[in-house]
Amino acid sequence: MTNHLVRKYNLEPHPEGGFYRQVFRSKNETTSYVHNKSRPALTHIYFLLLRGQVSRFHRVLHDEVWNHYEGAPLQLFQLENQQVSERRIGGPNHEYVEIVNAGNFQAATTMGDYSLVGCSVAPGFDFQDFSFIEEPSMQEWIKVAHPDLAKFI
Repeated sequence: MTNHLVRKYNLEPHPEGGFYRQVFRSKNETTSYVHNKSRPALTHIYFLLLRGQVSRFHRVLHDEVWNHYEGAPLQLFQLENQQVSERRIGGPNHEYVEIVNAGNFQAATTMGDYSLVGCSVAPGFDFQDFSFIEEPSMQEWIKVAHPDLAKFI
């Protein structure tokens, strides 16, 4: 089933983990409120995590909306001001959408065999606006304060 989804949606490996494909990139341009550079008004991707895969802690400089499409619920973590929150999206007992505020670090994993989700970013996603947790003191804090999240670094 999951290999079928990779082929069906023409997905490729994502640097944070899992598989993705950009399915929409607005032709309308806007100026980022973060760095005043031009970005598409909106972008949207399909994102697939398989059992055992994680989306490593990363941040995007603009707001991101996650939508659950199919498969197991997705466990989504956010890190803001040294506070970790966890939400699950998908399935009958959870919402189907979660917002990641601009600049928050985020990480995710599937709660089953796979989770297929969509992610929209506005202003649109650009890899220049994407980063992992590279600061050694922040990595160490996660390992000590939240050892169960170390696999997401």
